Amino acid sequence: MIASVLAALLLTQTPPAPQDGPVATAPRADVAGDGPVATAAPAGGETTESLRFREAVAYGNELPRGAPQGDYPLVAWCEALVNGHVALGESLNTTDPLDLDIIRLGRLEAADFRSALDAAEPRQTAASREAARAAAAEATGKWTPLAGQSEAVRSQAFGLFFGLPGRCEHAARRIRENITTPPVTPAEVGLE
Repeated sequence: MIASVLAALLLTQTPPAPQDGPVATAPRADVAGDGPVATAAPAGGETTESLRFREAVAYGNELPRGAPQGDYPLVAWCEALVNGHVALGESLNTTDPLDLDIIRLGRLEAADFRSALDAAEPRQTAASREAARAAAAEATGKWTPLAGQSEAVRSQAFGLFFGLPGRCEHAARRIRENITTPPVTPAEVGLE
């Protein structure tokens, strides 16, 4: 329910403006031609307000059934899901540039999750490390039944993977940076 409410509210909200000026959303009138349109974050990176807004939305949405609630086990679960998806893609005889790019990006995402887990591991309790191990095993197990399937079935499953909850990215950042304060809430960023 909260996910539906947040989605509706998100559609009516204007994201915070960058601190160093407005984002260009259309070509300037004084520039001729069909050149590239700037869509990147401001030169200094994402603003604090924008990051807080995205974090509030990510933590305001419910996780999928079976996903761990704690940040450290969640990141392990996310890494295992991405690694399983990458392995499934690598099992295909594909030369499709989109498939190959998805595999490449998946490897990068899994490496980011792994680096966050490695950075945070010394600060974890034995119980948290065990929860992460169990969560990763459970997520890995979701891909196991596909191993013996035909290439057509594996290809379809590869294409149907809808990705991860947005909370994975924020949880990885929080454990990497040892952020121990509670995540920002939708109300704190003006989403009510």
